[in-house]
Amino acid sequence: MQTRRADTAPDELGDPEAFTALYERHAEAVWNFAYRLTGSWSEADDALSTVFLTAWRRRRDMRLVGGSALPWLYLVTRNVCRGEGRRLARLWRALPRLVRPDVPDHADRIADEDAAGQRLATVLAAIDRLPRAEREAVHLCLLGDTSVEDAAELLGLSPHSVRSRLYRARTRLQQNLPEDHDA
Repeated sequence: MQTRRADTAPDELGDPEAFTALYERHAEAVWNFAYRLTGSWSEADDALSTVFLTAWRRRRDMRLVGGSALPWLYLVTRNVCRGEGRRLARLWRALPRLVRPDVPDHADRIADEDAAGQRLATVLAAIDRLPRAEREAVHLCLLGDTSVEDAAELLGLSPHSVRSRLYRARTRLQQNLPEDHDA
């Protein structure tokens, strides 16, 4: 009958070779235990990594039971899996507060801003194609928010002439722009 060699004592685990031997001896058992607790291969993989990282960090606190570190590793595994379960439960409880239907999605807002930027570029290109006299009136009154009277004074025209130029410009823009653009 083959006797099982006892695990390395905790004070010797500062030696990477001794810790590697501990890992090789118990990794499969710890993974299987984590899998039974979580029911997930990927969560068991994560738990295995966390358990042995914890074991390395807390190697001075490790307790051997019957000459084996496996019971202590099982305890750490259970605590890691329970902690992960609590973290996921908190996340699921918080999720409805994080995703509110009354708040627009950031991606939708960016897409709307991009579409608005493209519409503006289309309108500005159409304005640039207007005859110079109409373009000046549009720039001053529609884009520059200048009153018709002030624009007339700046251009040396009557207010009626500026209104006529704006009317012709709007008519051209409505004809030259797609229907979804407002001029």
